[in-house]
Amino acid sequence: MSAGPIRPAKLAHVVLRVSELRRSRDWYLTVLEARPAFENEMVCFLSYDDEHHRVGLIARPELGHAGDAHTGLEHIAFTYASLGELLATYRRLLEHGIQPYWTINHGPTISLYYKDPDGHRLELQYDVFERAEDLDAFFASGAYEENFMGIRFDPDEMHARFEAGEPLSKLTARRPLREGETPWSMFVP
Repeated sequence: MSAGPIRPAKLAHVVLRVSELRRSRDWYLTVLEARPAFENEMVCFLSYDDEHHRVGLIARPELGHAGDAHTGLEHIAFTYASLGELLATYRRLLEHGIQPYWTINHGPTISLYYKDPDGHRLELQYDVFERAEDLDAFFASGAYEENFMGIRFDPDEMHARFEAGEPLSKLTARRPLREGETPWSMFVP
C-alpha cells in the first residue's frame, strides 16, 4: 500500500432523480448516444463506454422541479476527444430538436450547455489544452482571473469556420472582454 494519499481511480457515475423516466431516458440516450445497461419502470442505468453505467436515472414522479435558488448539483460535464466531435454532436442534436441554452469559450474548454427534460444542466465540452502545463500557463497568465466566465460564441459560426479548415488555435482562442462587458454579462442561467 502507498504511503501517499489514496485517491479514487475515476468518477464512476452520476445518478439523477427525474420526474418522467421514459422522457429522460430517451433524452440521455440521444444526447450521449448511450445504451441502457439495465432498466425497469423505476430506474435506468446508461452507459456509453466500458463502464457498467455512467448515468443513472431514478423515477420520482412526485418530485417537482427545483429552482435555481436552492443548493444542489450545478451541472454534469462530458468531454469530447476533439472539437470536431463536439461540433458534430451539436449538429446531430439540432436534428433532434435539442439546442444548447448557453455556448461559451471558457478558455480551458469550448462548452455547450444543455438542459434535460427535468432542467438538469449538462455540459458537453472540448478541452482546449492537451497538456496540464499549457493549462497552468493559461491560468498563470491572468486571463482567467480577468474573466473567469469566458466569452459566448455562436456554435453555427464556429462549425462553419471549422468546416472551412480554420486552424484549431484560431477557433479556440478566447478574445478579451470588450469595454462594458463583465464576466457576468457572459453568463446565461
